[in-house]
Amino acid sequence: MQRSRGAGGLDGLPAKRYDRDVVKKQRLDVMLTERGLAPSRARAQALILAGKVRVSAEVVSKAGTQVTADSLIEVEAPDHPYASRGALKLAAALDAFGISPEDLDCLDVGASTGGFTDLLLERGARRVIALDVGRGQLDWRLRTDDRVVVMEGVNARLLEEDSLPFVADLAVVDVSFISLRLVVPPLLTHLAPAAWLVCLVKPQFEAGRGQVGKGGIVRDESTRREAIDDTVRALQNLDLELVGIVPSPIRGQKGNLEELAVFRTPTEDSK
Repeated sequence: MQRSRGAGGLDGLPAKRYDRDVVKKQRLDVMLTERGLAPSRARAQALILAGKVRVSAEVVSKAGTQVTADSLIEVEAPDHPYASRGALKLAAALDAFGISPEDLDCLDVGASTGGFTDLLLERGARRVIALDVGRGQLDWRLRTDDRVVVMEGVNARLLEEDSLPFVADLAVVDVSFISLRLVVPPLLTHLAPAAWLVCLVKPQFEAGRGQVGKGGIVRDESTRREAIDDTVRALQNLDLELVGIVPSPIRGQKGNLEELAVFRTPTEDSK
């Protein structure tokens, strides 16, 4: 994990040091935004929750923490070139099954800061719909890229037939606090025949409430396996062909072991 002072903070943002301003207290997420360490409060909150922000050399994990204006605030630099480490998760699936986004129309559901979108563009995607129920999280570099169609404040679960500007050849899904069983069905009308569908399966959001431990972690391996397998089977029942499953190379934010399931939609002939 890189640390940076002066130029070169996390996600291309400068890590800055502020020593002596008027001494007053302010919310940490607000201060990050005002100092240019994050492009929005939503992004600032995401950085804080991810443990990427230090105040006077101490990691602070609550966005509402009151800090003084003369505090030293640092944002850790990433150990990868993407908008978020999520890109590394998607790369594992694309590489495992030889999937190339080159010249494909793509859909990123749960885009957040844009790690998946970033990787798709780097690998030659023609254009990407970056869709998220939240607002203000997508990296500014991606937000201003002509190849990206930004769709914020959109609940994927409520998509209708004419909700999206184009049909996707490749869709990637990384959602939280909702099951893939609820998100994937509305997506299918927006996917081309023989399209790729890559889903990050998070056991903490697929297992029953009584099976998720303290802190949102699924510690029991049999429970984790069952949650993932049941979800994959449910998606297969939507007439999706399972290509394969690979473990995520990176644990989830709270330490959960996640997996990427890769599917294909039916071909034109098989419909």
